[in-house]
Amino acid sequence: MNIFDIIGPVMVGPSSSHTAGAVRLGNAALAILGEAVAEAAVGLHGSFAQTGRGHGTDLALVAGLMGWSTDDIRIPQAFAYAREIGLKYCLKNINAGDAAHPNFVKIHLKGRKGGESEMAGASVGGGQIIIKEVDGFPLEFTGDFPTILTLHEDRPGAVAEVTGILSRRGVNIAQMRVFRRNKGGLASMVLETDQPVDDADIAAVAALPLIRSVRHIPAIS
Repeated sequence: MNIFDIIGPVMVGPSSSHTAGAVRLGNAALAILGEAVAEAAVGLHGSFAQTGRGHGTDLALVAGLMGWSTDDIRIPQAFAYAREIGLKYCLKNINAGDAAHPNFVKIHLKGRKGGESEMAGASVGGGQIIIKEVDGFPLEFTGDFPTILTLHEDRPGAVAEVTGILSRRGVNIAQMRVFRRNKGGLASMVLETDQPVDDADIAAVAALPLIRSVRHIPAIS
């Protein structure tokens, strides 16, 4: 724990969970898409659904999808700015089940270059977030570090090949987790690194035979 866990982030209020965390969730969804957003379908669960409008959660999520920071003074006018740039958005309440965090959101995006992605995550307090799902695949990361996400075949050597490439290229892994639905199927590797990873590093990982796809997500401020 550090001082920012206690006093919270620099932000436009009123709530670190409902506003700052929501901005960062929007930032994360944008980073996962990897291009400017054309259309967004946003599902709000629990407290986000019940009190989100009063806390500006809806505005904060849209602000995050435009790449704004938690302290951007334009957040109260996010809807107007979104209309100006042609970002289409739809917000609705959903029921993600009793196991979901009260501040849970699912975001489906279409990009201006034709890309598409879906992310689910939660704002867990003090502006901190946890991403729980990407494109329907369960995983977990916080966005506090530069992050590499892989989708790969669950075969012996897959993890060692990826970590070996990063080691040889001087990239230090801060944390790593592997998630899978079933043995021998598809798995996802989450690697949080101490330094940004460049395009050449990502290309080297993507070229490995067992890798189906790879994403690089910069640290979310």
